[in-house]
Amino acid sequence: MPKDTNAPDTLRVSIGQFSSAGRKPENQDFHGALIPGGEALALKGITLAVADGISSSRVSAEAAETAVKALLADYYATPDSWTARTAATRVIAATNAWLHGQNNSVGDINQGRVCTLSALIAKGREAHVLHIGDSRVSRLTGASLEPLTTDHRLTLSAEECYLGRALGIDATVEIDYRRVPLSVGDIFLLSSDGVHDFITGTMVRDAVATGDLDQAARQLADAALRAGSRDNLTVQILRIDALPDGADALGTDAARLPVLPLPRPGDSIDGFRIHRQIHATARSHVYLATDAQGREVALKIPATEMAQDEEYLRRFVLEDWIARRIHSPHVLRAASRAGRSTALYAVTELVRGVTLRQWMTDNPAPPLDRVRDIAAQIAAGLRALHRREMVHQDLRPENIMIDASGTVTIIDLGSAAVAGVEEARPGLLGQLPGTYQYTAPEYFAGDAVSWRSDQYALGVILYEMLCGRLPYGTQVARVRSRRDQARLTYRSARDDDSTLPAWVDMTLRRATHPDPLRRYDALSEFVADLRRPGADWRATRHVPLVQRNPVQFWQSVSAILALLCLVMAVRMGG
Repeated sequence: MPKDTNAPDTLRVSIGQFSSAGRKPENQDFHGALIPGGEALALKGITLAVADGISSSRVSAEAAETAVKALLADYYATPDSWTARTAATRVIAATNAWLHGQNNSVGDINQGRVCTLSALIAKGREAHVLHIGDSRVSRLTGASLEPLTTDHRLTLSAEECYLGRALGIDATVEIDYRRVPLSVGDIFLLSSDGVHDFITGTMVRDAVATGDLDQAARQLADAALRAGSRDNLTVQILRIDALPDGADALGTDAARLPVLPLPRPGDSIDGFRIHRQIHATARSHVYLATDAQGREVALKIPATEMAQDEEYLRRFVLEDWIARRIHSPHVLRAASRAGRSTALYAVTELVRGVTLRQWMTDNPAPPLDRVRDIAAQIAAGLRALHRREMVHQDLRPENIMIDASGTVTIIDLGSAAVAGVEEARPGLLGQLPGTYQYTAPEYFAGDAVSWRSDQYALGVILYEMLCGRLPYGTQVARVRSRRDQARLTYRSARDDDSTLPAWVDMTLRRATHPDPLRRYDALSEFVADLRRPGADWRATRHVPLVQRNPVQFWQSVSAILALLCLVMAVRMGG
């Protein structure tokens, strides 16, 4: 059953499959494969799966069928921004929970809905292998068949062995995961134990050499049967025929849409009527416009000078792509379009108000409760992004709006990191850390970046709102290594005459810690600690002067040393 697509610069594969009951009266194995098209092919990949029901149960075939069908259907219904591991693991975990629930009424689990599951997701230039039980995923290397999974078997004797792990046994399940780089010509084999326990790499090499992968799968099952297999026989063969090299993983080639010359008031673009320009930078222009129903929207167009910058254009498309997938009152939402776009532009809701930067200028000494409210709203918007495995990466006062009712909205999503897109096309979107003052030190030190990097930026913003300066001054921009990162010294937000509670200062210190692993484990915990003393404060209330006010500490030390020198000079003179 060869499958491929003739589209250039896409993942192309051929698949062969075969399954039979073998010498058993019933086939309790189940298998399936799905090759999507378009954007799903780039962002979700191609999925193959084999499940093997336990032989002691008459209903285990239902479990195998459920596990495979759920993965093939529900995996593609998960957010495109999720990694293959996140999406597939959640689907498998949900299936396991359902099977376990069905087994609650079964006195003996050996009579329940229990099965193994082995899956391979080919996405971009990598294969993602997920596995529970003793079905198997292998890779053919020459005449050697290399297992990519570990059989979860408990062997008691030559005649007696049990599954150590399977779907449906417990409420939760541990899922093995492995990433494997792909090369054109790679051959992968997914099989139930009735096959792989009885064949060799040489057999697989000779079978696939014929070119007909369906016939090769049948040939391997027949070989296992002749070798003495008494179990069900299921084989899937995957051959990598072509790999993507740089296509747009967002499903839209930005370069194919023209960048428009700047419009004038009264012009119309795809039914949007332009009224006036409301914002402009060297990279883009934003206009007030109305749609066909008269609703006001913001229409953003790349600057003409950016028309040849492919990385920027991809980022521009990404911003619209994200806005259409995030649903939060605190993140800028995309506006609906009547039809296909004829040019490159983005349309979003119109947020009336001021930037947080302007608000901070207008409110240089804001009440602590107002700062807490703003923090909670920003955190809610960030959590909406983080739940989709997105990191904003450019959180700063200029990218946050506050309207007349006090509602806070995060805008400018063009620098966001999207785990699923990066996994599909590593490096496609480039590296775009935000403004240096709010960029977490791990960006500069080369450490892993995560949602905690957004937490750092939020902490810095709140610190600046409360005391008008930055917790590390300009030191962060000079970080080039982990050693530099460790040398960063936090400057307390409290002065001697400050009314800011010491426990709030400790909260900000933790949120902006140079080591991301020492920041909060959840944004909700950070926001909660802004409202009442947290566990850290209760554990240690004393903050040394050197941490609370380094300048005053060293001034005091210098004064004491000067006094000692004066005393010694007087004694020596006497």
